[in-house]
Amino acid sequence: MRDEPTLSLPWPEARPLEAAFFQRDALQVAANLLGKVIRHRVDGLWLSARIIETEAYYGAEKGSHASLGYTHKRRALFLDGGHIYMYYARGGDSLNFSAAGPGNAVLIKSAMAWPDAFCTAEAVARMQHNNPDRLGRPRSLQALCSGQTLLCRALGLKVPDWDARSFDPQRLFVDDIGERPAAIIQTTRLGIPTGRDEHLPYRLVEAEYTRHCTRNPLRRGQVAGRDYRWLDNTDALEIAH
Repeated sequence: MRDEPTLSLPWPEARPLEAAFFQRDALQVAANLLGKVIRHRVDGLWLSARIIETEAYYGAEKGSHASLGYTHKRRALFLDGGHIYMYYARGGDSLNFSAAGPGNAVLIKSAMAWPDAFCTAEAVARMQHNNPDRLGRPRSLQALCSGQTLLCRALGLKVPDWDARSFDPQRLFVDDIGERPAAIIQTTRLGIPTGRDEHLPYRLVEAEYTRHCTRNPLRRGQVAGRDYRWLDNTDALEIAH
């Protein structure tokens, strides 16, 4: 007879991240989310994307929403690790997960569409339908989720549906597919106003996918040791702010 946790899974091989995964330092969570797959079920289809870029935020630093204080809208940031915090930015929805400590969280900055046995060709087509380019054409798999609002649009994630909610393996979860980035690029976050801790190196990008994230940290003019640093697997596991 199968045990109860298995019965709640959408398929036997699914490995949803547990709350304990998120109940850690935000920067460590941000690093270890790289390579995991967000899965959202819409009309029976599992829309899926591999996380390739994250940003960590702390309640005590000026770049975070939580630094502005507790409000009902920001309540998810003050809950235990593993709660979903969504908000509107740049004309679209943005996805965050709370981490250990009041006000600490990780923003999912970009991802890569991830077709596999569970994200079928029909599911990928739905993602492309959800998020066409400015001329109404299907975006490539590389460009489909290359930004925080593009990601949510492609996956059909909306603030009213998921803000301040917990994960539900039958509807929305982060799947550990057993892959870890060979290397990670650590650099400063994007869009942080001057004077609001814009210098903090809390943005992490899976090195293999730097060309497909929000802004390539290895673009021309960037210098290792000054603008970014490389992390190997051991560094990523131990990283903390």
